[in-house]
Amino acid sequence: MALEILEFGFMQRALIAGVAVAITTSVIGLFLVLRRNSLFGDALSHVAFGGIAVGLVAGIYPLWTGLALSIAGALGITKLRQSAKIPADATVAILLSSGLALGILLVSASGGFTLDLFSFLFGSILLVSVNDTLAILALAGVILAIIVTLHKKFMYITFDEEQARVSGLPISKLNYLFVVLASVAAVVSMRLVGILLVSALIVIPNVTALLFGRGFKKTALISVAVSVFSVLTGIAVSYAFNLAPAGTIVLVSAAVFVAALAGRQTMAVKRRQAAASAEAATAPAEEISRD
Repeated sequence: MALEILEFGFMQRALIAGVAVAITTSVIGLFLVLRRNSLFGDALSHVAFGGIAVGLVAGIYPLWTGLALSIAGALGITKLRQSAKIPADATVAILLSSGLALGILLVSASGGFTLDLFSFLFGSILLVSVNDTLAILALAGVILAIIVTLHKKFMYITFDEEQARVSGLPISKLNYLFVVLASVAAVVSMRLVGILLVSALIVIPNVTALLFGRGFKKTALISVAVSVFSVLTGIAVSYAFNLAPAGTIVLVSAAVFVAALAGRQTMAVKRRQAAASAEAATAPAEEISRD
């Protein structure tokens, strides 16, 4: 079946774009999860929904308008949060509801939903064009290049922002840069998994990796592996059984998380049993030595 899938151009584009999206979302998502800001990606995707609607109504390539509005919203909310000391969960709620409201307003004004808008809402590998694939690869390349270059500074801010500030790092500029990268990653993911499921691809692989990760780099590598596996398996399963790709990818990712959680708990039980057995075996020997 694998060779059959590769015969179709749309599947080739979906697989290439899927791998790029999987790597990008898992890398950005790890920082968001560790910052306890997992829903920020969901909020950015909803703001992008408003931008997508603007593009479709205005006749502009919707990925660019979604990207522009998502970045503008993320920067505005970050500025507001820093200046007004608004809690992170409240800013996420403001961002999410405002973007969704703008999208609904424009959709209603234009006479209803269109096929293109549905494809952005729920994702569609059938509609990933050559232009989409090139745009996704270019944006993903820029994100990963910046993250690789600045990952130590982002890690420092993630684990101890105050200490990073004292050490002289430009915290505000780096935070603005990071929310821009997160905005781009959210918009890049929309073509594949849709606006409604972007946060799942950002969060689930990283939570799975944190079950086993020992150190930042190892956790990041596990997260990328889980994300790529989920996307490729999800696309293959959706093709084989004629299912919705976005939902299949997310469910595969969730199944991997459940399996990893069960495996971790089983290993913990076996370790406790082994420790108890070792303690029981040494107890008689200690009693004999005392006698």
